[in-house]
Amino acid sequence: MKTNAVRILDTLGIAYQLLAYEVDPNDLAAESIAEKVGLPPEQVFKTLVTRGDRTGVCLAVIPANLHLNLKALAKLTGNRKIEPVALKDVQPLTGYIRGGVTALACKRNYPVYIDETIGLFEQIAVSAGMRGLMIQLTPQDYLQAVNGTVGDIAQDKAD
Repeated sequence: MKTNAVRILDTLGIAYQLLAYEVDPNDLAAESIAEKVGLPPEQVFKTLVTRGDRTGVCLAVIPANLHLNLKALAKLTGNRKIEPVALKDVQPLTGYIRGGVTALACKRNYPVYIDETIGLFEQIAVSAGMRGLMIQLTPQDYLQAVNGTVGDIAQDKAD
């Protein structure tokens, strides 16, 4: 299956592997998806849509088993305050539904901030832009494809 995210990788000449999984609409948790694709949750990255008071919308990409550190993201992005966008705004802003959000081929070219733990792995998995499909690729290729900025933006527990 070719999603827009996959087409972007093809255009860039980036190697990847697709990982399909069965979708449970009642459990879209990234940790559950990691289990379904047979990867540890720290190697599966989820994409969260946020909005800063100065810079507007940006995407935060963090491991499935961690929470977003809003203060750290605000500091990294140059905002005083940053908040997750309301679920109802995710699809209009990105073109993707919950459980299928990816920084690849978003409606707009939003800034992408990725947790520094991405560098711990030879391969990571991110959403392919739809529920039921993940893309596995190298962290370097992902960073190149999304023009990502790496920082310490994830934590064990939410503030």
